[in-house]
Amino acid sequence: MTSLLKQAEETLEEAQAGINRRWYPRYHLAARAGWMNDPNGLVWFDGWYHAFYQHHPYSTKWGPMHWGHARSKDLVHWEHLPVALAPEGPADKDGCFSGSAVVDGDTLALIYTGHKFHGSPESDDNLYQVQCLATSRNGVHFERQGMVIDTPPGLHHFRDPKVWREGEYWYMVVGSRVAETGQVRLYRSTDLHKWHDEGILAESEDGMGYMWECPDFFTLNGQRVLMFSPQGMVAQGYQNRNLFQSGYLLGEWQPGQAFSHDGQFIEMDNGHDFYAPQTFLSPDGRRIVIGWLDMWESPMPEQQDGWAGMLSLPRELSLGDNNRLMMKPIAEVTALRGSYIPVTAHCLSSQQMLVAADAEAMELSLEWERARSQAEQYGMMLGDGLRIYVDNQAQRLILERSYPDFSLVGTRSIPLPEDDILSLRIFIDRSSVEVFVNEGEACLSSRIYPQPGERAIMLFANSGSAALKEAGCWSLDR
Repeated sequence: MTSLLKQAEETLEEAQAGINRRWYPRYHLAARAGWMNDPNGLVWFDGWYHAFYQHHPYSTKWGPMHWGHARSKDLVHWEHLPVALAPEGPADKDGCFSGSAVVDGDTLALIYTGHKFHGSPESDDNLYQVQCLATSRNGVHFERQGMVIDTPPGLHHFRDPKVWREGEYWYMVVGSRVAETGQVRLYRSTDLHKWHDEGILAESEDGMGYMWECPDFFTLNGQRVLMFSPQGMVAQGYQNRNLFQSGYLLGEWQPGQAFSHDGQFIEMDNGHDFYAPQTFLSPDGRRIVIGWLDMWESPMPEQQDGWAGMLSLPRELSLGDNNRLMMKPIAEVTALRGSYIPVTAHCLSSQQMLVAADAEAMELSLEWERARSQAEQYGMMLGDGLRIYVDNQAQRLILERSYPDFSLVGTRSIPLPEDDILSLRIFIDRSSVEVFVNEGEACLSSRIYPQPGERAIMLFANSGSAALKEAGCWSLDR
């Protein structure tokens, strides 16, 4: 272990004992202490799922990026491993930025962005981002192989490589920026060391952002999906309400050909906090995605507690009949469930009903009968800070959070689905909520910060009645 990795480990060992766990997740993956952002290197290797992530072990704020590391047999119960990468080489002296992982025979390969300044870091003119390689036989300790792709001429923002195997070649997509245009660039290799530039796979138009971060390119049901996180999209009505977005384009592509798509960017998650998602394949062939359950420049009250940032639940992706991505929790999350607690009352009439007095880690299942529900608003609340409800006048499903002490007040919403039954799976952790609508048709994910005594779950109907077909909950714990 190098001196910088050893220093990071010693810092984490000391810091994790002192964190305040009031909002630290019970069943989501978070760093032992310090800062976490993008998930990196999601992969199955040698009998384990591995999750790496952007990590600053020395403070609860973004800083020179390291790669944190955890592994799991089931994507639910995680074991923390030593920090995998630290910024300690000429190619990554100012940060080991985001990237991906692939299995090459008996070797686990990490492909990541080396972040460095040639001169003052105050100017992007001095910024250079290159793609680097590190390898491991045991999946724990990595040997740095150095730079494998240099910064293209005229570029400065060139990051977040995602690598996959197709046929006889490895392929890599990288996000980049040219003036005010976001791009995804494509590369091809036979050995992960020498790469051939295949040109621009896709680029922004019609206000689709000035930088495309964290690109991912994969196939679902014969369709090619280009998933990325654009910076610089302007909010339009209910759309693109967060500082940055995460979404996808659908189209067709074959090696050596252009990526053909319709230009319709679709957001993946409509909550306040979901960014930089990355996908991987499970051994049984499922396409699984994990995102950062936070948003840039949003308050993070947990920073005062010695940690910051967490990852979303793993979600299985599929393509629906309407050619939209479906996203639902992986089946393994049911292993977290305790005993089932049914909700006895199935009709609310201008009233509230207690479901759980202290919900710290819980899954709530609600099936509302919309045709029999005429209340102006009906849904659930967690204390005074979170409401997830149907607004019958607006015909929208709304996630509303209100934590004014932390400047976290606002709503996110989606149009109500056409089905009569509105099925919601709601996952509550100490400082997060994830809402899955109608078996994955939509998802809303947000951070929440209840104070002590503010964790009671109530169902409610305002100004009229609301009918439930089925309802209940499970306590969750890993």
